[in-house]
Order: sequence, then structure tokens, then C-alpha cells
Amino acid sequence: MGLSIFLVILLTMIFWYAILPFIGGFYSRYRWRKFRNRFSDLCICPLLDYSQYRQLDNQEGIFRFTGNIESITDGHTLWVRGNDLTIPVSLSKTKCYQLPMHEGDGLPEAPQQIRWNRVSTLTENSKVFIGGQLKMQDNRLNFISTKENPLMVIFYNCPDSELKNTIIRAARTRNEYWNSFTPVSLAVGALILISIAASYLYRPAFRLIVISSFIAVFVPILPVLPPGFVFTVLCRRLTWNARRLRINSDLAHFDLIPGASKKLARRYAIKAYSLEAFAWLLMLLCITINIVFIFLVLYLLEVISL
Repeated sequence: MGLSIFLVILLTMIFWYAILPFIGGFYSRYRWRKFRNRFSDLCICPLLDYSQYRQLDNQEGIFRFTGNIESITDGHTLWVRGNDLTIPVSLSKTKCYQLPMHEGDGLPEAPQQIRWNRVSTLTENSKVFIGGQLKMQDNRLNFISTKENPLMVIFYNCPDSELKNTIIRAARTRNEYWNSFTPVSLAVGALILISIAASYLYRPAFRLIVISSFIAVFVPILPVLPPGFVFTVLCRRLTWNARRLRINSDLAHFDLIPGASKKLARRYAIKAYSLEAFAWLLMLLCITINIVFIFLVLYLLEVISL
């Protein structure tokens, strides 16, 4: 029975502390890959200007447009002013992103998704990129989000000439382990482990099970504790380098590195995967060392108390 309980503790820890957060991380990676591909596709769509707008003659199509915020009317219609044209954008059911300010050579922060009803908090004349379906609505052409062609709205502050490079570089999560799945997964895993410990708390014969359960509860914070902390530092450094390699892979894939090829993009990606795998091995080693250290300390305390 004892071995089966230890197996339950181990499987609980692996499922809730590792598998589910990793699934969330892969989903986050998939979501940003889709974002990059969508943005890249929109960048090759025709750029809407006044002369082209006049030639449309109420026809619909897929376009991109850049300009500055002029005003917001009806609570969900954003008016964007370009060089020679002001166009309305329907923000209803539209995913809007804000590109954080970035300076220097460090890794950029990922674009922040904001609700369309919070766009009014942005300052007037903020730069905005719009890409998607241009359709007739209320007797005028509007950018509208549809199921087939979801509208992309990105607020940014970099030069227009650097927009594509900046967004492709930024469109990745800095820490993929910490995603929308992680807080719930860690909380549920901790509650299950605490309940296991509580069920054996007043049974002296199962003291080791209680100790193991309580140690398992705090596994997520073990990487920041000595003596294994040095491996966490190395892991963070490797994941930082892996993310830089992934960014280079994206830039090469979208032809944003002069002379780069798809083969170079794959090479960057393979190197990034290798570094990430080694980094997670170091993290596992860090957790193992700290668990062994805790059991050793508890054993020595028990020996001293005898």
C-alpha cells in the first residue's frame, strides 16, 4: 500500500506540475505561431490608401492599413487617420494587441492582448496597424472582423519601417511554462497533495508519506532554493539563448534576415530545441538535488534528536 501511495504522489506531481503546464506552453506556442503567420500574410495584402479606396467602388476585399487613432464613436468604432484617408474600424469581437515599448538589445516582451472596450484608454494619435476584411456597413466601407477573416489590430510605437521585424521578434511568450493553464494546475495539484498528507497526518506508520506529500506540494518553488539554485541560473540562461535562437529562426523563416534561407531557419530551430531540452534536464536535476537535500536534513535532525 505504501508504494502505491508514493506512486500516486509522484503521478499527481508529474501531471499537475508538469504535464498540464507543458500542454499550456505548447498551446501558447501554437497561438503565437498562428499570430505570426497571420500578421505575415496581412503584410503582403494591398496597403489601403485614398486612391485605392476611390477605385474600390463599394467592393470588398482584404487590406492592411496603418495610421493614428483619431477618435472612437458608438463605443466600438475606431477611426484611424492615415496619410490621406480616415477609415472606420469595427472593434466588436476583434482581438486587439498592444506592442510594449522596447529599447536596447534585450529580448522584447510579447504583445499584450487588450479588450476592444479598453482601446478608449489609449492616447489619441497612437499608431495602429489594421489588417483584415473591408466590408460595407452602414453605407460605408469598414474594417470588420469575420469568422473567415478575423481582424488584426495592433497598437505600436516603433517606426513603420521596423514594424514587421519588431512584431515577429516580439510574438513569443517569455516564459512558456507560466501560461493560462499553470496557476489552476498548480493550485489543484497542491490541494490534492495536501489532502493526501492530511489523510495520513495522524497515522505514525505513514509518516514518510506525509513528509513526501508536503515536500511535493512545494516542488514548484524548489528551483529558487539552494543548493540546486545554481542549476536554475544555468537553466534560465539556456532558455534565454533558446528564445533568441527561436527569434532568429522566425526572422529567417519570414525572410527578415538578409541572405537567410529556410534551411538556416531550421538550423536555428534545432539548436533552440536542443538548448531547451538541456535546460529542462538541468531544472530536473535542480529539483532532485533539493529534494534529496531536504530528506537528508530531516534525517540528520531525526538522528540528532535520538
